[in-house]
Amino acid sequence: MHPIIIFSKMDFSQSNLFGYIEDLQELTIIERPVRRSLKTPEEIERLTVDEELSDIERAVYLLSSGQDIQGTSVVANLPVLMRQNPAETLRRVLPKIREVLHVAGVEMQLTAAVSFLTVLQEELVSIHTYSHSFLHIILQNLEHRDAGVSNAWLETLLAVIEALPKETVRHEILNPLVSKAQLSQTLQSRLVSCKIMGKLANKFEAHIIKRDILPLVKSLCQDAEYEVRTCICRQLEHIAQGIGAELTKTVVLPELVELARDEGSSVRLAAFETLVNLLDMFDAGIFTPEQHLRFFEFYKKLSTLGLQQENGHNDNQLQVQTLEQEKKYILVRKNCAYNFPAMIVFVDPKNFHLELYSIFFCLCHDPEVPVRYTMALSFYEVAKLLNSGVYTIHKELVTLLQDESLEVLDALVGHLPEILELMTNGGENCGSENKLLSIPDLITALTTAEQRAATSLKWRTHEKLLQKYACLPHIISSDQIYYRFLHRMLTIILTNNVLPVQKAAARTLCVYLRYNRKQEQRHEVIQKLIEQLGQGKSYWNRLRFLDTCEIIMELFSKSFFCKYFFLPVLELTHDPVANVRMKLCYLLPKVKSTLRIPTDKHLLQQLELCIRKLLCQEKDKDVLTIVKRTVLELDRMEISVDAFQKRFYENDLLDQEKERQEHLLLEMEQLEKEKQQNEGRSTNINNKIFEKKRRDSKTSSVLAKSITLSVPGSSSATSAGKEDKKSKLVRSQSFSTQALHPKYNTLDKCPNKNSATGYTSSVSGMGKDCTLSFTDDSFRTHSGGNSGNAAFPSSSSRNLYNSADQKSSGNKEIQTRKMNILLWVKMETSGIICSSH
Repeated sequence: MHPIIIFSKMDFSQSNLFGYIEDLQELTIIERPVRRSLKTPEEIERLTVDEELSDIERAVYLLSSGQDIQGTSVVANLPVLMRQNPAETLRRVLPKIREVLHVAGVEMQLTAAVSFLTVLQEELVSIHTYSHSFLHIILQNLEHRDAGVSNAWLETLLAVIEALPKETVRHEILNPLVSKAQLSQTLQSRLVSCKIMGKLANKFEAHIIKRDILPLVKSLCQDAEYEVRTCICRQLEHIAQGIGAELTKTVVLPELVELARDEGSSVRLAAFETLVNLLDMFDAGIFTPEQHLRFFEFYKKLSTLGLQQENGHNDNQLQVQTLEQEKKYILVRKNCAYNFPAMIVFVDPKNFHLELYSIFFCLCHDPEVPVRYTMALSFYEVAKLLNSGVYTIHKELVTLLQDESLEVLDALVGHLPEILELMTNGGENCGSENKLLSIPDLITALTTAEQRAATSLKWRTHEKLLQKYACLPHIISSDQIYYRFLHRMLTIILTNNVLPVQKAAARTLCVYLRYNRKQEQRHEVIQKLIEQLGQGKSYWNRLRFLDTCEIIMELFSKSFFCKYFFLPVLELTHDPVANVRMKLCYLLPKVKSTLRIPTDKHLLQQLELCIRKLLCQEKDKDVLTIVKRTVLELDRMEISVDAFQKRFYENDLLDQEKERQEHLLLEMEQLEKEKQQNEGRSTNINNKIFEKKRRDSKTSSVLAKSITLSVPGSSSATSAGKEDKKSKLVRSQSFSTQALHPKYNTLDKCPNKNSATGYTSSVSGMGKDCTLSFTDDSFRTHSGGNSGNAAFPSSSSRNLYNSADQKSSGNKEIQTRKMNILLWVKMETSGIICSSH
């Protein structure tokens, strides 16, 4: 064969021409098998069916003279034929299928098994007709030489057994089963018999099973092939359920004990699993103390299997462990970790710290990742079971959060919100001191976990973690979130390159902003979002700003969005990047839906002006197309008005609830400021009271000495007493000017607006719009006391003003407490309170 050589300039001389022709002939030889694979006219004629034939006639024709693929198509279409014409299908088509299946291939056999099962499940014929027409075909093909085909027909038969009457099952299935379960039969026949026996055990009464089925079961348990012993071992559970606990103890349990000592590992495994599944039938839950201790000690050994040498416990029995042994030990410890929640139930959660904590500690610090991964998966179950004692596993939570494997972190994150909720509010015994001590470690562990996920290549774990961190407002305080997490979310939005991670961070940031309780912090975050995202130099940041605004429209009220973000969003209509303007156009219908007329009339005018500019000045044809489409959508939209309308009723109610919750947050902030001011002033008052008492005690001692030394009725003593009374009166009058009289019950008629000094909340239940004002004017000092010249005895003046001060302070605290309780009740009912301070 001549090689094909391509020159820059072809040479068509006579000497070279014959070489090219030979090469072309070789290429045609290569293509010949492709041509032969095409159907010849004769083959096409043979595959063609007369269109005038009915469905039944066409099916019979294809089964009689068609090819395998056509016959398979007919078998697959059997349920359809049964729906259309069941009588003719049973009379003409089904006998043909029975004939064809004797010589059919694997594909047609599998298709027939599925079609027969479909006919049964859809009840296309009566069960009597099905057993008469279909059951014999199923039994004939049950022992097919192909294992896959045999299993397919077996699944169909097991489903049929449930629907057939007992007498039919007895004559057609149980009686022939006796001969098919003998050792003289094939391996496939005996395996099929094992599975049928397990199904028949739930069909007949216990005495029939004992008489007809149990002898066959005992025979199969002693079968020479381990596959048969494994198969019948897994059916003993169903047989035991059919014959009851008493017969199980006398007949089934001895066989299981024997199979548990079998030489085949698969047989022993099947016996162990069957024994575990049968525990519910016996009194296995009632262990003696010795049995309980033995079982627990065995589990304890298994949980550290393979670690003794590493820990130095078996220095005298050092052995070189093979890799296979090590894998088995890891699998055992992994299974111990998987079953650890069940062991808590076994031991009792009250005894966890004494009996199970050491095992829990070892499994959480296991050197192998699969073990720690399993513990992370089951950590939530453990926390739920411990309930009030959940604080005892706080250190292990921190350990798993800081695990070097991100797989462990990913497993733990799935139920992280629920775990943290239990950790911070874990029951009666988990006192406030434990909560406060645990929070700093948790915060450090959470920030470390996020940073490790951020520096890895597993962005899905990072995204999942950020989504779960949205639960933190329900766990820790607003200030802790602000200083440790909120700015980190903004940094991720600005610097991360993975879009799903950025969007997850944006949503979590909006949640933090939603529940932030300090207006100054909220304003700072809003300003950063506008400056660093909305006005950022990178178009990518401006796109993320639009994503963030979409989330804000979902989480916040319409008035909040209009107040802070409406105009910054519209400014992006002048963005130099077409993709930003395009994304903005898609967002404009949602932006318009936040407006209310007539309150936001000026914003609507700004929106219409921006739309006109886009229509007139837009040069990018793709953006212009979207603008025109958006204009049509905006024209069809109806804007809600300030008053409720039926078509917007549900949306308006939701928005009103969001706005009310935002107002309550502002009121809480104002009350906290006032409370801090009151505490500071009460501290000053208490200091002055203490100083006054100290000076009065000194004066009293001086007076006592002067009284004992002076002559009664002397002028010096009288003048000294007058001077002392006068000085006390002056001090008491000056002190009375420090008394505070908070005016919480002042109702002023004013518009419902935000202000720098306080927020006004609408009070329902009044005829007109009345608001309850919380401003600094409520805490102005008022001077009290008379400036008369009347003198009072020293002791009476002290008691009088002390009692007046205590009463004033007590009233003030009671009123403050009442207002705090009232507002906290509002917040609880609104679902706002999300952190404990």
